[in-house]
Amino acid sequence: MNYLVKNVALLGTLTLLGTGAAFAADDVKLQLKWVTQAQFAGYYVAAEKGFYDEEGLNVTILPGGPDIAPPQVMAGGGADVMVDWLPSALAAREKGLPIVNIAQPFKSSGMMLTCLKESGVASPADFKGKTLGVWFGGNEYPFLSWMATLGLPTTGGADGVEVLKQGFNVDPLLQKQAACISTMTYNEYWQVIDAGISPDDLVTFKYEDQGVATLEDGLYVMEEKLADPAFEDKMVRFVRASMKGWKYAEANPDEAAMIVLDNDETGAQTEGHQKRMMGEVAKLTAGSNGALDVADYERTVKTLLGGGSDPVISKAPEGAYTLAITDKALN
Repeated sequence: MNYLVKNVALLGTLTLLGTGAAFAADDVKLQLKWVTQAQFAGYYVAAEKGFYDEEGLNVTILPGGPDIAPPQVMAGGGADVMVDWLPSALAAREKGLPIVNIAQPFKSSGMMLTCLKESGVASPADFKGKTLGVWFGGNEYPFLSWMATLGLPTTGGADGVEVLKQGFNVDPLLQKQAACISTMTYNEYWQVIDAGISPDDLVTFKYEDQGVATLEDGLYVMEEKLADPAFEDKMVRFVRASMKGWKYAEANPDEAAMIVLDNDETGAQTEGHQKRMMGEVAKLTAGSNGALDVADYERTVKTLLGGGSDPVISKAPEGAYTLAITDKALN
C-alpha cells in the first residue's frame, strides 16, 4: 500500500470515528416531582417511543417521592432538569436558588379542595372555622395565597382556618379529621371515590374556577447552565422530544398509561387508576405546545403576591423564565 492510499485509509478511519463521537447520545437526568404515574406520562412515552433517541439523548427519569424535593436535587447537581410547580419554583428562586422555567407542558391546573358535604361547606365562605388538609413541601403555596385572597388567617380560630398538614393520601377526609382536603383532579379525588364515598356526598372547589389557579408541572433548569450553548441545545432537543411524547400520550391515553405501568418499579400503580389518571391529565396538557404562556405566568405571580401580610413571594421575580428553548424547539 503506497503512502497516498495509507493516508486515505487513515482519513476514512478518523472520519468514521469522528462521526461516531459526534452522534454519541447526550445524557440528561430528569427529576420528577412525584412517583412514577401518568402525571409524567409524556416523558415515559418519549423514552419508550424513541423520541429521545431521535434527538440524540440518553434520558434517565428519576422518580420523586415524599422525601424528595426537586429544587434540592437541582441545587445539589443531581439532575439537569426537573418537573415542578411554578409557585414552588418562584419561592425557591426568591430564597436564592436560581431556577428558570424553560417549558410548560401543563396548561391548566388540576388542584382542588374536596370537602364532605356533611361538614357544612357549600362555598368558600364556609371555610371559616373549618379544618382544611394541605400538602406541604412546596404544594402549600397556592392554598396559602387563596386563603389570603379570601381574608382567612391560616392560624386557626373561629375567624380563620385550621391547617392540617396532609400526607399524600386522603385519610383525613375518610376519617373526618378535616372538612376538606387537597386533591388533584387526576389522582386523590378518585381515591376518595374508590374508598366508597359518592360524588353526591362531596363538594369540590377547583382552583381554576376560583380564579387562583397557578401553573403546575413545568420544566426547570439552573440559570447558570443556560449560558452554555451545548446545554441549551441539549434542552432544546429534550423539550422537543418531551412534547412529542406528551402529544402522543394525549392521543393514545390507554397506551400511555400502560407505558407508565411498565416503568413503575414499585408495582404500586394499577391499570385502572393509571388509565383514568391519564385521561384526566390529558385535559391539563391540552392546549399547550410546551411554550410558557406569559399571561398564565403573570396570573400565577399576581396570585402569589396577593398573600396579604405574608405573601408567598415578596416581589415580582426577574429572569424566572425563558422562551428561548421552546422558540427553538418548536420551530
